[in-house]
Amino acid sequence: MDAFYASVEQRDNPDLLGHPVAVGGSRQRGVVAAASYEARQFGVRSAMASSVAIRKCPDLIFVKPRFDVYKRVSSQIRSIFAEYTHLIEPLSLDEAYLDVTDTLHEGMSATQTAQAIKDRIRQETGLTASAGVSYNKFLAKLASDYRKPDGLFLIRPQQGLAFVEQLAVNQFHGIGQVTAARMNQLGIFTGFDLRQQTEAFLTQHFGKVGHHYYCIARAIDNRPVTANRIRKSVGSENTFEQDLTETENLIEGLQPLLDEVWAYCERTAIEGRTITLKVKYTDFQQITRSRTVASAVQSRALLERITLELLQSILPLSKGVRLLGVSLSSLQTAGLPASGQLSLNL
Repeated sequence: MDAFYASVEQRDNPDLLGHPVAVGGSRQRGVVAAASYEARQFGVRSAMASSVAIRKCPDLIFVKPRFDVYKRVSSQIRSIFAEYTHLIEPLSLDEAYLDVTDTLHEGMSATQTAQAIKDRIRQETGLTASAGVSYNKFLAKLASDYRKPDGLFLIRPQQGLAFVEQLAVNQFHGIGQVTAARMNQLGIFTGFDLRQQTEAFLTQHFGKVGHHYYCIARAIDNRPVTANRIRKSVGSENTFEQDLTETENLIEGLQPLLDEVWAYCERTAIEGRTITLKVKYTDFQQITRSRTVASAVQSRALLERITLELLQSILPLSKGVRLLGVSLSSLQTAGLPASGQLSLNL
């Protein structure tokens, strides 16, 4: 989806149309969850501190998030997906992979399917989506970002290698700024440069993920589209209106986060063994403290006890806390036991 949260707000409040909009908390203490395309022209991005966003765009309009609405719209969109394929791998509320090798609409190509889905989304939700069509996940993701907003871009099998080699490495999905900078220091600036490196060289400098870089530089990605995939983690965090400096306030601030994480676990029958506490201080320094237990956490009380023990490890505070987060990982689902390039009529 294109600027999903912000687009929903502009759809539901026409007064916001054409204006720079940020979905998020207050200007003083908040974080931008999503930015409209008008706001992005000023350099406003998601995960940016609201105070920084307002400096970049003084006319920025802040809107409080309405996650219940976004989830409802996301369900609408997924119901549209389900009319075209059963193989749907959601990544978030606003993004998913679809394997349409065996489409439910006989005779439709992948590109025709993508256009039909885009049209249905616009008709039924009033929102725009961008689609990438290709023969593997990596290329489809690159293609989906290539013509935003309201884009549709196709990368055919014979075009994959040439498409990858002309991209800067920081345009690769999964290569962030830090990794891109390390690659630049090694003389790797484009996909073509990346393809010149041996797998041994990439593994030496980037560890196990070096194999993945070796493959994607050659437009190879054998990951299947996996419906109902298990999440790697579940978490919740909050940025507070005022810095927290007292232990009792920190404990109080953690309670709704613990509630949210445990409610998800109960709702989905998921258990986890690794608890992580995230703390961001008033100067934006961020730390995490984690503990992995021998068997899965099976009660909210145990989740809270371990989280509070992690909290104790950073006390007494030397400065105020602006954000707290709690997450549970090493997840497992009771009773749940997971290739190749897709053969696709493009």
